Amino acid sequence: QVQLMESGGGLVQAGDSLRLSCVASGVGFSPVAMAWFRQAPGKEREFVASKRWSGGTTYYADAVKGRFTISRTSVKITDINLQMNLLQPEDTAVYYCADQSVGASGYDHWGQGTQVTVSS
Repeated sequence: QVQLMESGGGLVQAGDSLRLSCVASGVGFSPVAMAWFRQAPGKEREFVASKRWSGGTTYYADAVKGRFTISRTSVKITDINLQMNLLQPEDTAVYYCADQSVGASGYDHWGQGTQVTVSS
């Protein structure tokens, strides 16, 4: 059973930075990719950034390009981090970590989410 645990959310002011972390646990777990999504109040969940495990290719939503960086801590840990700089009020959302398992057509494991609130 794969479990994802996010941490690092909080309340910050516009222009500040936050770093989100997500650690995955599960025997023999090695994902195809890991990603961050977010859901703002009254809106659908949207893609933020992803990183493929093989090759390390990263993808970003246009809204966060140049401000957010997705990364792994090391090859020894199945985790994914999201460094968020120059945060804006429109970045306020619950941020979810997700992974795509081998053979899965999409992201098939999700964390519980961590709240990020950016005040103006």
